Amino acid sequence: MRGLIHGLTVAGVLLGLPGTALAAEGAPAVDTGDTAWVLMSAALVMLMTPGLAFFYGGMVRSKNVLTTIMQSFFIVAMVSVQWLVFGFSLAFGPDVNGLIGDLSWAGLADTALFAAPYVDYSATVPLFAFAAFQCMFAVITAALITGAYAERFKFPAFVLFSFLWTTLLYDPMAHWVWGAGGWLRDLGALDFAGGTVIHILSGVSGLVACIMLGKRSGKGVVPMLPHHLPMTVLGAALLWFGWFGFNAGSALGANGLAAGAFVVTQAAAAAATLSWVAAEWLTSGHPTMLGAASGCIAGLVAITPAAGFVTVVPAVLIGAIGGVLCFTAVAYAKNKLGYDDALDAFGVHGVGGTWGALATGLWATKQANAAGADGLFYGNPHQLYVQAVTVVVAVVLAVAGTYVILKIVGAVTALRADAAEEESGLDIVEHGERAYRQSIINGTPLTNLTVQQQPVFVNNPAVADK
Repeated sequence: MRGLIHGLTVAGVLLGLPGTALAAEGAPAVDTGDTAWVLMSAALVMLMTPGLAFFYGGMVRSKNVLTTIMQSFFIVAMVSVQWLVFGFSLAFGPDVNGLIGDLSWAGLADTALFAAPYVDYSATVPLFAFAAFQCMFAVITAALITGAYAERFKFPAFVLFSFLWTTLLYDPMAHWVWGAGGWLRDLGALDFAGGTVIHILSGVSGLVACIMLGKRSGKGVVPMLPHHLPMTVLGAALLWFGWFGFNAGSALGANGLAAGAFVVTQAAAAAATLSWVAAEWLTSGHPTMLGAASGCIAGLVAITPAAGFVTVVPAVLIGAIGGVLCFTAVAYAKNKLGYDDALDAFGVHGVGGTWGALATGLWATKQANAAGADGLFYGNPHQLYVQAVTVVVAVVLAVAGTYVILKIVGAVTALRADAAEEESGLDIVEHGERAYRQSIINGTPLTNLTVQQQPVFVNNPAVADK
């Protein structure tokens, strides 16, 4: 019977029938448990982007917190529409020369197609559920970049840049690595949940963006300390929580592979938290809360490409090494090289994603996932080569693509706020609102002002906090 089912599916491929590679009649049916897990995982990944908004929002100055949160929140809406209208079809639709999906799935219009499993992605989950899950990946990837250019990117430029970046960089890279027929997938690249597609692509793009935009006004002269660390810790906790959907959900089923990805995700995040805090403690004399929060994110980033391909002890090593590498990039490399990666998008996601992708080539084993491959330490050095090629491709695409997109956006609208706008704060300048009421204005406690006086001060850009 299985042979007959396979034959019918292959016949559909050869004849070019609509819905190529769909499960044929009598093939494995939609599994309700797998579908429930994937939909729940999609919800967990969606929660990660508001979590990222808090994580980033707490690290900026109070006059820019709403702008920072707004960028992540707006991306949830904009990229979701892009994805459902045509982005998913570009990333996962029927292949065109290994480079991109065609637009035959645009608008998710064919309900007969999307109600059924698609064996190239999952044999037991409707393609609609898979599309929803992947939508949340596209959303958070665009949001990650905002940490690099925080506190200086004008909102119109941000909107246009994020839309073009998702369409021209993320969608093709997702197809190359994950899409049926994608050339890196066919090369044998292993990226379980987005080390190259998400973290390297966004982190390196963030580096290019912050260099092209230039440093924030007053950087190196004016203190630019986090204004609300408890908010950042809340965001980190939400990210850690949602990351189980990110990694374990990528098993696309409620099964042993999902359980394994869940456990190694926790192992790497915990190990990186410890290693970052230890490195910070040894070098500065203080184990900080911000360091612990940053360390857990570094470990989560590092394990993401390997989550479905490694066992527990390698996961601990990947996390521990990743924590130290990312700490070094944030604490030393950034200052030495002089770029203003405001919230360390490159230092955590670019560096952590690169390490994780290469570490997958070291420790991947078929013992963890028979559908994967063995890495260098399990007798297959070729896998490390494939991972290195994938890393280089992601870096080149991010550098070249981001540079071109920012040049296009800059020709249409101003990219960054001027010095006076930065001094006032982008919350007031760009959005006409502020996150907090000032307790003291010109020496007068706000509570001592009359009701009639308060709005004059609270909403006046001239008294924006510095």
